Amino acid sequence: MDDLRTAAAPRIGGNALPIGHLLHEFRIEGLIGEGGFSLVYRARDTQLQRVVAIKEYMPAGLASRGDDLSVAVASARQRETFELGLRSFVNEARLLASFDHPALVKVYRFWEQHGTAYMVMPLYQGPTLKQWLADRPPPDEAWLKALLVPLLEALETIHSDHCYHRDIAPDNILLLGADRPLLLDFGAARRVIGDATQALTIILKPGYAPVEQYAEVPAMKQGPWTDVYALCAVLYRAISGQAPAPSVGRMLKDDLAPAWQVGRGRYAAHFLAAIDAGLAVQPGRRPQDIAALRAALFTPGALEAEDTNRQPLDDAPTVIVPPRRSDIASTDIVADPGSRPDRARRPATPSATRPRGSSRGAWAIAAAVGAAVLAGAGWWLFERERPQPPAPSSPGAEPAAARRAPPVATAPAVAAAPTAAVAPPESRQANPPSAAPPAPSRTFEPFSVRAALEEVLAASDPAFGVTLTTPGTRLVIGRDRLRLSISSQAPGYLYVFLANADGTQLYRFFPNQFDTANKVAANRTIKLPRNDVQIDVQGPPGTDRVLAVVSEHPRDFAGSGFDPRDSLYDLAVVERQWSKPERLPSELLGAAVCGAPPCGDRFGAALVQYEVVAR
Repeated sequence: MDDLRTAAAPRIGGNALPIGHLLHEFRIEGLIGEGGFSLVYRARDTQLQRVVAIKEYMPAGLASRGDDLSVAVASARQRETFELGLRSFVNEARLLASFDHPALVKVYRFWEQHGTAYMVMPLYQGPTLKQWLADRPPPDEAWLKALLVPLLEALETIHSDHCYHRDIAPDNILLLGADRPLLLDFGAARRVIGDATQALTIILKPGYAPVEQYAEVPAMKQGPWTDVYALCAVLYRAISGQAPAPSVGRMLKDDLAPAWQVGRGRYAAHFLAAIDAGLAVQPGRRPQDIAALRAALFTPGALEAEDTNRQPLDDAPTVIVPPRRSDIASTDIVADPGSRPDRARRPATPSATRPRGSSRGAWAIAAAVGAAVLAGAGWWLFERERPQPPAPSSPGAEPAAARRAPPVATAPAVAAAPTAAVAPPESRQANPPSAAPPAPSRTFEPFSVRAALEEVLAASDPAFGVTLTTPGTRLVIGRDRLRLSISSQAPGYLYVFLANADGTQLYRFFPNQFDTANKVAANRTIKLPRNDVQIDVQGPPGTDRVLAVVSEHPRDFAGSGFDPRDSLYDLAVVERQWSKPERLPSELLGAAVCGAPPCGDRFGAALVQYEVVAR
């Protein structure tokens, strides 16, 4: 009788159940919300006499409601997808029912009926964070931290069960009070259905979804760091007034103004730096769990402390757009046989010292979503994230001993004027002699990236006449681009290295995985990046260094600490080599390769440094 009576009751519209319909002891009183994958009703518990919310699994694109109120799949070919979503909906309900935290939705009960499934929850009321932010200026730091405390606890609770929200965004945070956030919509069912039937942009919130959610690839697994990115994106929206640029777009060109710029003067420096760290595009460079994020947000100096669970942030510029093979001038440059990525790998190093995460995951993502997002283009990524400006280095950060190396060349401190680094002019000849220069005397000062670069410069042959110029000695973050001009009076193979300001990262900037043609002719100027590649100066402020080397022979970097998969040096390996008395000054450059070993290890070099400053 109840079924006959409720079937005749007024329908709310669309696929919704009619008002007055009974679901066990719950009577439908109205429709609260309708999405692509579910309906949410206001209902009354007739036994306990309380108002509740009931969520019904109803994927509108896959199914519809019949006259008998049952849910039927639209076509047989969609049955499997519908069933996958149904199982995920039930699993989500079961998972939520197992949690008990004030910032997580509480599920009273769940069951299957009418060919679909239902979960019963408290009826929560309040604006979403999205609605709240739309009507107000950016909140202060104290308000945001009060909001963060229960959210971080809630995420830690679900992460402890290996569950990840994957859909944190301002519209999925309900404000029950000034400091009572509620995390909504775990989105498990939506994600399964979306992977099978929908475009990726439909199931992901651009600006809040990290790159690892755009495709399922082993190299970029999802984990606590996935929710770290989304939560930091929410914080960025709160302080800046707009969501971050979509993460996939940032892989190609990262125009996102860092939090330490947009929030400077209004929020603590360590708080802004933590947001920037959490917004790292590459998963391995973010705080790896909620505990690490909490420490960075709430504790000054925590981000700068050594963290073995996160790859150190670097200050190298971001390489944005890929070079095209058709744009390479074959008359000037040919492939470098010594830079093949399939050569011997570097020795394994402990995880506590080896940087975690690399651009390898980015290559996998590009393969997975390249057709849709990158229009089939190959691309080159040197990931660069923006932490807070580094604190002044301690007096012991740089070697105290005087260097025997030639001084690093600088130009007058005028931004518009080019700055040049030129090899020492002694004995410069158009046709350098075949004999190697005498080996320099040994020095044993503390290891630093700067000292290693200067030692290579000291061991170089000035007869090569290598010159290196940059746009100026002072480059402005967000305005200037890094452009290099390199020439050599002798032919050879060009290698370019870039060191960040605080000496925690060293890249082989050129050649790279997508541009291996590095043989240069004598007295021909090579401009990097070539053609349509752009390198925006991103900061933070400090002194960056570029070393250009022209080698008589191609070089094999195996054993030097260099990994061709991400063009990054493992500085732990480099430092261990530095401590060996038998090491060569050119150890950073690997070994020369020629047809009939032993090869003459002759090379020329030039080193330039420039200051990166804020606007």
